[in-house]
Amino acid sequence: MLAARKAEPLTALATELGAASIVVDATVPDDIERAVAATVETYGRLDGATNCVGSLLLKPAHLTRPDEFDDVLSVNLRSAFSLVRSATRAMMSNADPSGGSIVLVASAAARIGLANHEAIAAAKGGVISLTLSAAASYAAKNVRVNCVAPGLVRTPLTARITGSAAGEQSSLAMHALGRLGEPSDVANAIAFLLDPANSWITGQTLGVDGGLGTLRSR
Repeated sequence: MLAARKAEPLTALATELGAASIVVDATVPDDIERAVAATVETYGRLDGATNCVGSLLLKPAHLTRPDEFDDVLSVNLRSAFSLVRSATRAMMSNADPSGGSIVLVASAAARIGLANHEAIAAAKGGVISLTLSAAASYAAKNVRVNCVAPGLVRTPLTARITGSAAGEQSSLAMHALGRLGEPSDVANAIAFLLDPANSWITGQTLGVDGGLGTLRSR
């Protein structure tokens, strides 16, 4: 389990699950390389990896400072690229030809135009394109690369959007299924794509978004 910047919630989860944890800054490529190497050293191989690092900046482009845009790209796109770079090397080194599975996390904001989402949409759009190219590059090595694109998920990160009654109702109205996502909705989709039983799926972006990215709300 990897953690970035705010490590406490993830290390607590690792303890709860009885899993090992490695605290890194996911925006630093060498940290990702170190974490992957430690995983291979501990378990002998790497079969699956997912990048759940993200941030949320809601500003129009003309109000977004260059340093804010750089930070959004680093957290959301650089971290995903670094995981692909390090994880594919490890998976191609597995002794058998089983390869592996990588799942990245984009956003419905990269698939539909949402006001004030320019920075995050650009970064997450890059994640979707990265998914496609990497899936093509590593298919011959049986390494699958897929992506999930969530809608608005009820987490501490989105609390400032859903924290008021007006914000809650506005957010609900954008999702055709009439509810916000829960972390388990996204986790279940990631688990599905990581599962070797679904080994004929690669290069796909799965919308886990209550219809936000493709449907008109009710």
